[in-house]
Amino acid sequence: MNLNTEEKKETESTQQTPAEEKQEQAVPETKEPQNPSKADKKEKKAKKKTQEDALKADLETAKAEAAKQKDLLLRTAAEYDNFRKRTEREKSALYAGATADAVQEFLPVADNLERALSQPDCSVEDLRKGIEMVQKQMDDALEKLGVEPMGKEGEPFDAQLHNAVSHIESEELGENVIAQVYQKGYRMGSKVVRHAMVQVAN
Repeated sequence: MNLNTEEKKETESTQQTPAEEKQEQAVPETKEPQNPSKADKKEKKAKKKTQEDALKADLETAKAEAAKQKDLLLRTAAEYDNFRKRTEREKSALYAGATADAVQEFLPVADNLERALSQPDCSVEDLRKGIEMVQKQMDDALEKLGVEPMGKEGEPFDAQLHNAVSHIESEELGENVIAQVYQKGYRMGSKVVRHAMVQVAN
């Protein structure tokens, strides 16, 4: 009788009620904090150093490229400045040479005019012949330089070549033609050196 009573008590003490089991399941298990090992710390440190080394390498490469581009820019600027100065010198020399060539063509004309004026006694006929010779020499000099006169009576008026200073009505002349030339014009190829001063008819 007593034995059965003791076994019943032990059975009751080992068995749990459903409420007690539910309460045990509801209690969360606490996780113990995991401390990183020395190997993990070492790996992270090595990875960080690798990234820093890569960034430093990229920075050095960028600096080298910037220095290279700066040097190239300075060289290009210096070359352009030398080219500009050389071009200006060549242009000045070319202009001086062309001017000297033109002056050289007119020097014989100046010489003949000086000789004509140095004659103590000269008739009107001789003077006229001398002027005609000098004019011929002048025309030859202009022709050698590629300069040709323009603007003749009877030619159609062209505002690109002629400068109209007066206007007349004439039945003998056509419409918009040159009636009289007051001053010859000159051109070199397609470039007008001086416009002809003319009178335009109709």
